Amino acid sequence: MAEALKALILAAGVTLILGPAGIAVLRRLKAGQTVRNDGPRSHLGKTGTPTMGGILFLAGLTAASLVMAPASAVMLSALILTWGYALIGLADDGLKVVLHRPLGLYARQKLGGQVLLGLVAGVAAMLWLGRGSTIQVPLTGLTLDPGWTYPLLAAFVLVSTTNAVNLTDGLDGLAAGITLWVALAYGLIAIAAGQREMAIFAFALAGGCLGFLAYNFHPAKVFMGDTGSLALGAAIGFLAIMTRTELLLPVLGGVYVIEALSVILQVASFRLTGRRLLRMSPLHHHFELTGWPETRVVLFFWFLAIVMVTAGLYIYLIK
Repeated sequence: MAEALKALILAAGVTLILGPAGIAVLRRLKAGQTVRNDGPRSHLGKTGTPTMGGILFLAGLTAASLVMAPASAVMLSALILTWGYALIGLADDGLKVVLHRPLGLYARQKLGGQVLLGLVAGVAAMLWLGRGSTIQVPLTGLTLDPGWTYPLLAAFVLVSTTNAVNLTDGLDGLAAGITLWVALAYGLIAIAAGQREMAIFAFALAGGCLGFLAYNFHPAKVFMGDTGSLALGAAIGFLAIMTRTELLLPVLGGVYVIEALSVILQVASFRLTGRRLLRMSPLHHHFELTGWPETRVVLFFWFLAIVMVTAGLYIYLIK
């Protein structure tokens, strides 16, 4: 626990220290966010705010992880996977804000890269990192063993989590604040499971998010972009994989699930009936358009995240 807390403090400190210089560099690169005209009108003032700021907490996460657990195959795998997804997001962000290609990467390129990394991660976890292929079923004490099809499940977990976090990243401090709590929960699970490296990684991830919030909470001085949101999703997904809690992740990351479902249901409703269930999706925009201030929406979703991780930890402990 002491090592994990040190990792949290170190990651937060590195992120805080790098913040001003990093934001200045992004401004010089003219990496400013373009805000869609069909979004909430209050967001138009965010136009030009530097994006790709996920690099800041990735630096903190990497530094803390390597200092606290150098030469660990599990830690290096976690960082390589996280950075792999971050690079997909960085390419997407770069095409959008630097080269001014509105759609960024093509969907098939983005999804293809995510699936490929997910499959590699699943094979590596199963064959080389000692994870095996068994999955714990919450509340039952039972395990499932998909055998050689496990990498497909791992890829599904990683791709769905990264895209759910990406959808959640729509308000100042929303995705970073929610992930802070989910990462802390996974740190406690890793400690309970005796997985030292994963505990350090989880707490370092929480520390990176905490440091980033100093610059990302409303009014945000920097956005994480796809660079950050895909990296956060990959890190959380890998923690679920290594702790064998893939089936518990929808509870611990319940806010991500709610946000993603709100988009799916909105699209399905409009295509089937011609009507929208929400004023706008993802769900956080619906609350904004009902008159809630942005900070109130963010704090409400943070509270909901705390409720979900508490429920998830309770389920894990009574297994």
